[in-house]
Amino acid sequence: MSANTEKPFKVSIPDEDIELLHKKLELARFPDELEEAGWLYGAPLADVKRLVARWKDGFDWRQSEAQINALPQFTRDIEVEGFGTLNIHYVHQRSDVEDAVPLLFIHGWPGHFLEVRKLLPLLTKSSPDHPSFHVVTFSLPGFGFSEAPQKKGFAGKQYAEVANALMNSLGYKEYVVQGGDWGHYIAGYLATHYAHVNVKGWLTNYPVALPPRLRSAPWLYLTHLFTPYTKQVKDGMARTDDFLRRGRGYAVEQSTKPQTLGYSLADSPVGLLGWMYEKLVSWADEYPWEDDEVLEWVSIYWFSRAGPGASLRIYHEMTNCFERSAVAGVKWTSVPLGCAYFAKEHGMVPRSWLGTLGRLIFESTHERGGHFAAHEQPEALAEDVRKMFGRGGPAYGVVTGKSGYV
Repeated sequence: MSANTEKPFKVSIPDEDIELLHKKLELARFPDELEEAGWLYGAPLADVKRLVARWKDGFDWRQSEAQINALPQFTRDIEVEGFGTLNIHYVHQRSDVEDAVPLLFIHGWPGHFLEVRKLLPLLTKSSPDHPSFHVVTFSLPGFGFSEAPQKKGFAGKQYAEVANALMNSLGYKEYVVQGGDWGHYIAGYLATHYAHVNVKGWLTNYPVALPPRLRSAPWLYLTHLFTPYTKQVKDGMARTDDFLRRGRGYAVEQSTKPQTLGYSLADSPVGLLGWMYEKLVSWADEYPWEDDEVLEWVSIYWFSRAGPGASLRIYHEMTNCFERSAVAGVKWTSVPLGCAYFAKEHGMVPRSWLGTLGRLIFESTHERGGHFAAHEQPEALAEDVRKMFGRGGPAYGVVTGKSGYV
């Protein structure tokens, strides 16, 4: 890794790329649809047609681009063992509080770096009443405006290596982590490989883990065996079971044949829109998506550096066609762990399972919110971060010399 490769970055999509998008939208062919199909078969035809018409004739990418470029964005070369150098895109928003706590936010799929946008003013705000944070987020390799790896096998350890190297290069030798979806898993790998030396605590909003085993975690195993499930856990596990039966098909395809699916998503903006819009709506908790909000979200993938197909490969590399759990390589450490439970998150396991990931010291429950917590319920998630790492919180003072207060 080179320490002097940081460059300011602005999103600047060539005019010809925007024109090509509009031509493809103009030539789009739509499938038919059964009567009264609703959402049962996937994204409704009327919704997709409306969004396509707006994308083609009304949505102003240049306006979105200007708003995105108001964020402090950079790129930097990161050396990854066995994979060479990758040019990584990131956002680095410092607080006015010098002793703010360094925090790394990690997105997942179908998310991207802009998921942090609503959190930035909340977490970087200075106040004598709550801690402030220096916030970093990055486009995962193969997502957004980061370079994609060109070799097979880029998985949890490598994503964690990129994340840790980035934070170290910014001068943050110690930091805390927040993430959901793939951000949950990568945070777990960060805690596994960089516990205490670098990673001082992590807060997840995606409560997924493997069940405890008698040999490796006897107390957790017995606790799980003899502790009745609460209504919250029962409801959450029912949602998870329903998702695994009726909503997991996308993940099976992306984990087994991502290249095949990639041809469609790279060539057809309508296909990409339908593929992602379904998840944005069905995984959220009745979030009132505006059309331009959806189109900006999907456009990040359409205009991404490596193309939308590259983002799919994380499913294959992290699970080997689901022959193993994405969390299988995460090992227990005593690094403080917190979990925020949002009501309509489709991933949920009993508390005893989460204890296999780390020293679970903080939990919160929210009546609203789904898979995209940072976007749907930013105030609630920011408050959880403050409570966990602020004065009186169980992880206060974990980063040496960084209280977060004025």
